[in-house]
Amino acid sequence: MYPPRSGNRQGKRQHSRRRRRRVWAWVNVALLLMITAALAYSFMDDKDPQGSAAPPAALVTSPSPEADATAAVPTEAVPTAAETGTEATATAEPAPEETPEASPVPAATTEASATPAPSPTDQATHTDAPQATTGSSSGLVAGLPENTSGGTVKLSFAGDIIFSGKAGALLEQKGYDYSYSALDGMFKKDDLTVVNLETPITTRGVGAKNKQFVFKGPPKALDALKAAGVDAVNLANNHTLDQGEEGLLDTLKHLGERGIPHVGAGRNSQEAYSAQYFERNGIKIALLGFTRVMPVIEWKAEAGKPGLASVYDSAEALKAIAAAKQKADVVVVVVHWGRERMEQYDKTQQALGHSFIDAGADLVMGGHPHVLQGIEPYKGKWIAYSTGNFIFTRGSIPATWETAVFQAECSKQGQCALKLKPMDAELAQPVPMNEADGQLLLHRIQSISSGLIKVRNDGTVTQAVK
Repeated sequence: MYPPRSGNRQGKRQHSRRRRRRVWAWVNVALLLMITAALAYSFMDDKDPQGSAAPPAALVTSPSPEADATAAVPTEAVPTAAETGTEATATAEPAPEETPEASPVPAATTEASATPAPSPTDQATHTDAPQATTGSSSGLVAGLPENTSGGTVKLSFAGDIIFSGKAGALLEQKGYDYSYSALDGMFKKDDLTVVNLETPITTRGVGAKNKQFVFKGPPKALDALKAAGVDAVNLANNHTLDQGEEGLLDTLKHLGERGIPHVGAGRNSQEAYSAQYFERNGIKIALLGFTRVMPVIEWKAEAGKPGLASVYDSAEALKAIAAAKQKADVVVVVVHWGRERMEQYDKTQQALGHSFIDAGADLVMGGHPHVLQGIEPYKGKWIAYSTGNFIFTRGSIPATWETAVFQAECSKQGQCALKLKPMDAELAQPVPMNEADGQLLLHRIQSISSGLIKVRNDGTVTQAVK
């Protein structure tokens, strides 16, 4: 006897339902696997590139914003000056559209583990947008009070300076004073001017191996630098040892012969981490320089070894800041950090900048990104995250053409007002911006500062107190 047709239909429906349930179960499993994979990828991708170890004994390639839109990016080491027959040359100029470089973390450090404040390398491990702070927790507002006792000093800070590549070639033709000819003696009208010297000054040296961009500048370039009113230079950056220890020692010698103080590098760690002191209008100023951008750990200064003042481990730097605060009225830190061609400062920069102020700094001036970055008030002090280029080549990214001179007026109590002078970074020559472009730049600086500041039409920076 055959089963009734209704029974057959019911069996088919049950079979169909079971099949659909199995299909949906597999679909759900597949979706869960895809979601899990996406989350895992996102987690790994958020890790700070600055936290990844670089090869311990080999230089890594270091993109430079010295740029030509059509230039090829070489993979081999660049010829040294001996090979090219020129004293002030740079390596091939990369396309500026190249991915911005993150500061590499050398594989190991030998710095002391004790710090006056927690090391920023432990505090910040990724480069997403920083936490907005107003410093209101301290009850202090950044700036200079109206009734300031004891007088003030006026300080000027400008960005990166090189005497290589296209900039060096032009200056050889026009003379090295050409770079300062549009400034109307600006640096002679203040009490202290500081720039970041990103070119080793030497006629000797051996170009760093396996480093993509190797700079070298002639000693005569320093004569025009001093004559323009530059009082001190920061050497804590990722090009100071482009010509090895020999090039660094020559740089120190040529600066010393011209009476130009330096910070951030030295014949040993004590010199590299030491402050330079300046007495102006009865106010004592301490200047220090540090870098968080080095190709390899071997560039760090040690007890008997020339090199740079590194803040991959910030312990030694924080001790130096605290010691300087015991001797000076105003402590200024110049620091090389961040990512090239990125207008937004990151959490690593922010944590490090905060730790400098916590240790005793009154003003922090940053560099390396080759573009201007935002400004942050913190506990009544200013952190300017990037001063951009100053005397440099001119590539195809408009943001690298815009810069500013950062002018601070500071009291004996360590309180500082801040003002910006917008500039066009022409080839090897900074030129004051016209009024319209200058206003646009000031508005842009305000917009990339996370709503923490207001910039007036005259360039004066004020804290946006909420």
